[in-house]
Order: sequence, then C-alpha cells, then structure tokens
Amino acid sequence: MRFVLASASPARLAVLRAAGIEPSVVVSGVDEDAITAALADTSPENVTTTLALAKAEAVVDTAAVAGSAAVVVGCDSMLFLGGELVGKPGTAEVARKRWAGMAGGTGVLVTGHAVLRLDGAGGRVTATGSESTTVRFAEPSGEELEAYLGTGEPLQVAGGFTLDGLGGWFVEGIDGDPSSVIGISLPLTRRLLAEVGLTVVDLWQQRTG
Repeated sequence: MRFVLASASPARLAVLRAAGIEPSVVVSGVDEDAITAALADTSPENVTTTLALAKAEAVVDTAAVAGSAAVVVGCDSMLFLGGELVGKPGTAEVARKRWAGMAGGTGVLVTGHAVLRLDGAGGRVTATGSESTTVRFAEPSGEELEAYLGTGEPLQVAGGFTLDGLGGWFVEGIDGDPSSVIGISLPLTRRLLAEVGLTVVDLWQQRTG
C-alpha cells in the first residue's frame, strides 16, 4: 500500500514520519484561488475540504500504478480570523497587517483533509472531513515581529504562523488538535482512513516491514 502525500509541506511530512509513516510526496500544483472563487459555499470547512480533495485528485494519475494499491492524502489549512478566511500571507506587508489583528487574540485554524484509496484496478473510495482548532496568540513586541517576518517563515504558511517552528514562540496555547495546526490532523486522518477501509496499523506494518 503506497501512501502518497499530495503536499509540498515539510511540516506535514514531518508529522507523518514522526507518527510512523513514510509517504511518497507528490505536489499537486492546483490553482487554489480559482477553485475557491468557483465555490458557492464559502464556509471555512467547505473551502478547505474542497481544496484538499482537489489536491488529492490532481495527483491520482501519478499515484496510481497499474496493479498496485495506494492511498492519497490531500490537505489544506486556513485561518478563520475576524470573520475572514485567510491563507498564506505571501508578503511581509500582508503578514505584518495580519499579525496586527492576531496579536493578543484568537483565531480558528481550519484544516480540510481528503483521503483517496486506489485499488490499482481503477477503483477508488473517497473520504473527506475537516478539523478546527482555536489558537490563542501572544503579543510579540515590534522588534520580535520584525525579526520573525525577516526570517520569511510566516510568509508561506497558513495564517502567517507556525506552531512547530519559530512562530511557536508567539502562540500562548491551543484548544484542539495540535497536529491539525501543524498541517495534518492525525486523529482526523485516522478516522478518514477507517472510512476507506484502512487502519494506521496497516501503514505502520508497511513501514516497519
């Protein structure tokens, strides 16, 4: 059973490796803005789940090896802050403005997941879901924030912060699943694997031989 992670995120890869799975990484390259713009339901859960499914589906042809079974996992994370769903800041200016609204407050990190099980003969079973975790932010000083922005880390991560990197210094706490904030919820992924007839033990056995 080949396990394919449809994401370039090193944080998601690290979470899976630490949890006993060694995935193959295939980056989807989907147009997230175009997909989101076409949605009628723009709730945080639907947006992230739809994007996760699109990413997983985009790598199916690469993941599907004739006669070989595989499971593909796609994920998408966004921060729901002040009634707005925000993704990666992209620039230091956007990240700075975002932190002005985040500092000392809370936001909800929403992560959508999609699991596709491929039987190697053209058959497919799909399960999707989302996980929401409340994040309580600290108030970094101006000097701390500029130093953080200068590292480039917050520019390319959902919400403009990390829990498992430098951004962890500026998170007071969370209410919910920490792995979801990092990028892939282990509890949710386990439930979705069960929906397609797999257990994490199946995947551990693959890794340990």
